[in-house]
Parts: sequence; structure tokens; C-alpha cells
Amino acid sequence: MKLGITKTLLLIALTGLFSQVTLADQASAQKTIVGILSGMNHFPNDAQKAELMAISNDESSGRGYQMIATAIMGIQHAPTAEGKASMEQIIGSAQAPAAVKAVAKAVAEFNHMASADAKAALAAL
Repeated sequence: MKLGITKTLLLIALTGLFSQVTLADQASAQKTIVGILSGMNHFPNDAQKAELMAISNDESSGRGYQMIATAIMGIQHAPTAEGKASMEQIIGSAQAPAAVKAVAKAVAEFNHMASADAKAALAAL
């Protein structure tokens, strides 16, 4: 009986640990993306593309941030049609958190740079 309780407690502890790591990775991804998007002009530079690639390849970043990172990597003055479609998918998703939707909206509306309204919304995250 004691062994069963010990296993259960260990499972609960590990589940909590992994969920906290996932949340931390999503927060890190959000911080990186917001920083890049807020200061970006026309297109991401090579260092920014490397950071975005890391996020897009990291499942712990969350699917929304992976999609956002991929869309930003493709920006050349404005998002591609595919990038805009991905952002509209996130914005229309009932499961996407408000912060992810706000970042997706800023990407979808990007035109040479993030607008003043988008920068204000990103700064509030």
C-alpha cells in the first residue's frame, strides 16, 4: 500500500514539475518573440531568425508560439499569405490564450514595423 501511495505522489510531483517547465518555456518564447517583433524593421536579422527557429522547433514553446515564430521568420516587410493565414487561425481559435492571440494579431498587422498600437499591446503582455 505504501509503495502505491509513493508512486502516486511521485507522479503528481513530476507532473507538476513538467507543467511548470512547459509554462516557463512558453513565457520565454513569448518574451523572445515580443522583443523581436517590437524592435524589428522590415524583416528579422540572422540572429533573430536563429532565435525564432529555435522556438519554432521547440514543442515546449507551445503550438501557437511555434506558428508565430515561423510566420515572423517569413516576414519581408509584411507577413506572407501563409503567415497571415496562420495568424488568423490562432486569432480565431477558442483554445488560444489571450496573450498568444495578441501576439498573432501584431504579426498579422505587421507592415514594415509593428504599429504603435501593436507595440503598446505587446508591452502590456
